[in-house]
Amino acid sequence: MCDAFHLRFDDLPGVRIIRAKFEELEPHDCFVTAGNSFGIMTAGIDAAVVRYFGESIMQRVQHRIMDEFFGEQPIGTAFVVPPGQSAIPFLCHATTMRVPGGIDGTDKVYNATWASLLAMHAHNRVSEQVIEVAAFPAMGTGFGGMPYSEAARQMAAAYRHDCDPPHRLDWDFVIERQKAIHYDGGKQVTR
Repeated sequence: MCDAFHLRFDDLPGVRIIRAKFEELEPHDCFVTAGNSFGIMTAGIDAAVVRYFGESIMQRVQHRIMDEFFGEQPIGTAFVVPPGQSAIPFLCHATTMRVPGGIDGTDKVYNATWASLLAMHAHNRVSEQVIEVAAFPAMGTGFGGMPYSEAARQMAAAYRHDCDPPHRLDWDFVIERQKAIHYDGGKQVTR
């Protein structure tokens, strides 16, 4: 997994690839979790997050989902919540899937990563306590079954787009963005 992420993020600034359990990570401002649309955080990386922060984090996430999304957070959306833990001030809940299941062959990892980056930017515009360092898991590679190389490619594409926002919107930009997300070396890899 680390090799796949090193390969895709090698030329990008401000990124460190770390092989560690969630509980072993160095201090950071926000942990991004690859969740489901209902905020059921009982398996995978979500379960580790709940063990660390306590059951109240799942309740906070689910209340936001009920309040803002009427009980079902769309795939490709994300929001930031304070878990009430001083070591990690914020959690970003991003959805990679409606319910646990395979997402290989889709662009859902890109969408969740992009949404996370946007949610953290939105948070930083209005909060006095800004997010400077975020930790991401290998999104979609657990229950989602996405190969490490494809998850790394999609996450790197989202981060590249974050590092280099457009200055105009036209069809050339749209085509370039579409190819970056859906193709790898000229081969279509996502639907």
